Amino acid sequence: MSCEVRHKGMCGALNADELMALSAHTRLVNHDAGDELSGEKTPAESYATVIRGVVKLTKTLEDGRQQIVGLQFAPDFLGRLNAEENAVSAEAASDVNLCRVPKAALERMVKSNPALAERLMAQTLRELDEAREWMVTLGRKTAAEKVASFLLLIATHLDPEAEGDSRRFDLPLSRADIADFLGLTIETVSRQLSRLKSDGIISVVANRHIEVPRLSKLKACCGS
Repeated sequence: MSCEVRHKGMCGALNADELMALSAHTRLVNHDAGDELSGEKTPAESYATVIRGVVKLTKTLEDGRQQIVGLQFAPDFLGRLNAEENAVSAEAASDVNLCRVPKAALERMVKSNPALAERLMAQTLRELDEAREWMVTLGRKTAAEKVASFLLLIATHLDPEAEGDSRRFDLPLSRADIADFLGLTIETVSRQLSRLKSDGIISVVANRHIEVPRLSKLKACCGS
């Protein structure tokens, strides 16, 4: 089993023999943007590592309304270890590559490999810390700071191998989804993107392609 994010994901805790054993169960799968990866309250049958792309996590209210509750990037772990059913729905926000492994196979390996269990726990705690930070963004930041924080999140997480102080990327969410994620209106999101563009913080090409000349200038707009 080989992938560009292996050492940063759960496989970084495995030796060569363990990787060979795991590879007998894993499969690389590709999904188009918009594909459902797992449904809320459906049986959990497999786990996955995100290899490339962005996964959108949503919760559904009783009246059918949906709320985006998180985004996952390479090399995030998709699924909750030992859960019998999926707590959220997962959808490919962009074209996505996943490395899937059956639930039973990974859980057996976790029981016999403390290093793997520790790696997965560390990833879970990191996601918890990031979720708490995002609660601050949603609860306390201005609209301008929210939009800048969202762009910084995408810019710093979309490509785990990227280096330097500039980034180029396509927005993985529509403006309607961005508004939903940030608790803003579509008009407010568009207005704040235009302001960041006019201030020279970002460039916007064809509505979805974003260029950030200096991450440090974008970060300064995030209110943190």
